[in-house]
Amino acid sequence: MLDRRQVLRAAAASPAVLFSGSALAREEKRAGGAIVHTRDVPNSEPAPGKLVENWITPVEHFYVRSHAPTPRIAPADYRLTVGGMVDRPLELSLADLRAMPQQTVTATMTCAGNRREEHSRVKPVGGVQWQAGAIGNATWTGVPLAAVLRKAGVAEGAEHVWFDGLDRVQRASGVIPFGASIPLGKAMADHAGTPGALVVHIMNGQPLTPDHGFPVRTVVPGYIGARSVKWLGRITVSDRPHTNHYVATAYKLVEEDTAAAWAAADPLETFVLNSVTCVPAAGDTVAPGVVTVRGYALAAGLPGRTVRRVELSIDEGRSWFPARFSEDARPLCWRLWSAPVRVTPAMRSLVVRAIDSTGAVQPETVEWNLKGYQFNAWHRTPVSVG
Repeated sequence: MLDRRQVLRAAAASPAVLFSGSALAREEKRAGGAIVHTRDVPNSEPAPGKLVENWITPVEHFYVRSHAPTPRIAPADYRLTVGGMVDRPLELSLADLRAMPQQTVTATMTCAGNRREEHSRVKPVGGVQWQAGAIGNATWTGVPLAAVLRKAGVAEGAEHVWFDGLDRVQRASGVIPFGASIPLGKAMADHAGTPGALVVHIMNGQPLTPDHGFPVRTVVPGYIGARSVKWLGRITVSDRPHTNHYVATAYKLVEEDTAAAWAAADPLETFVLNSVTCVPAAGDTVAPGVVTVRGYALAAGLPGRTVRRVELSIDEGRSWFPARFSEDARPLCWRLWSAPVRVTPAMRSLVVRAIDSTGAVQPETVEWNLKGYQFNAWHRTPVSVG
């Protein structure tokens, strides 16, 4: 019997495998170049080629991840409350936040479920069946979370910062907001001028759109997108991680759906080393000859980590050659890459992997998990030559 690692290797080598299980029976339609997975609860990703046209991802091509319908919030009525283990509870309007010192950072955001569809080739998992487009690089402008916390005054013994959104997520247990939390040390960190987290109201120089969290969201550079809560309504300082479902019993790596497994697993924080080929995309037909292959690569979301090298293979990893980059390496940001590849009728696939600034190499395979999170095995694109 094959073990999980062998099954994953076999599935990755056969990217055209299709499943009809319920986990994959989600809406997936193309609209204006986007891949729309669900509409009432907006979840969409750009077509692969759109993703690598610009180092800064235009808002219209930035993936949308939601757990509930998009709330409509009147700017004049908006209030952000800050409470819990603080000396001075706050209630901040949008004007109050805009009046505080602002900072702009460039950072890549990626969903923990990016590439989940590949996970489901091994054994179907629930959730949005993301291809490889649940990622984007943007400029974010707002107030450093540390400044908000200093204004409130953090009490002794505090260790975590909770975020609650103004969305309303319908679950079997009732209606809840989407929530997240990060360690206080991350909230107060400032590595090379990048804050641990921002309370954001501007994306790519314009006010946030409703689907991206208008009027205010958090952005936590280096962490999975689930920790960057949209439609931010409350910040709570605590001595423990959030009790919200999306921290306590979701966004964790588990193999069994049991209370004990969920309780024992740590909440996901930083994203992982990854790289993907976007052009050509799976299903494209390419002509024989030299083809420019393009994609993205992202180092793990740890301070100082960058992508040092991207390598491609046309013989299933037996040999590799390097890609070139379109920009210098920057921590917490992706790098777009390209490489000329001579396509022949004998080719069957393109394989890509990334190496970071510490020498860490993107793994050939990964262990299966119940939610299909953090999939970062070598990316394989089937090649059809015609």
